[in-house]
Amino acid sequence: MTSLSFVGIMPAAGIGSRMQLELPKQYLQFGGRSMIEYSLLALLAETRIEKVIVALHPEDKRFQQLAISLDPRIYTVTGGVSRSKSVLNALCSLSSSDQVMAVVHDAARPCLSAGDLKLLLDQAQQDPKQGAILATPVRDTMKRAKGGYVLRTEARNDLWHALTPQVFMASELATQIMAANSAGVDITDEASAMEWAGFRPALVKGSSNNIKVTQADDLALAACLLQQNGHQENQ
Repeated sequence: MTSLSFVGIMPAAGIGSRMQLELPKQYLQFGGRSMIEYSLLALLAETRIEKVIVALHPEDKRFQQLAISLDPRIYTVTGGVSRSKSVLNALCSLSSSDQVMAVVHDAARPCLSAGDLKLLLDQAQQDPKQGAILATPVRDTMKRAKGGYVLRTEARNDLWHALTPQVFMASELATQIMAANSAGVDITDEASAMEWAGFRPALVKGSSNNIKVTQADDLALAACLLQQNGHQENQ
């Protein structure tokens, strides 16, 4: 396949209920910027990504107040009631998606490295039909539980933690998300929709620093990791 292009997709319509804060977590500030700004800047730093489409809550008034919202490479659409529907809304906003690969990244993953993103896009270009995701091998002993008690130990061989970005052909991803939603399949990430349809996305080993901020104590860790990566206050 020739003339592939890349478009970033960022579902950001959530309200961060797990952190029990009035402010949606993507707008929490540390290191001089909001979390969503760090996540967007990580995508925009990759020259192959032509633009990023951000799916926002219909009542979101905060994004337009961020300086990054003025970047001509950033577009917004109204998000849905779930992650998959927000991603689908962003995909459907593309005027043409035949030769476009969607690079879907969490707004709550501000510590994505340029090196990991480059490796991911390289792999996606090599096998665009299957796509690719960033992931890390499971290191800890895994327990399956029932009723709060250990049922058994699961072999961790060949188990991976799925991260983002996840990269797939935009038109195919839209098709499979719609099909999975219609079938009532639980879509937890983009890869799960593609797997359900029979695709086998490539795993690209990424850094464990690419954390997803879900709890309040994750913020301090994210700030520390960003500082280590050279992000300075008010840079």
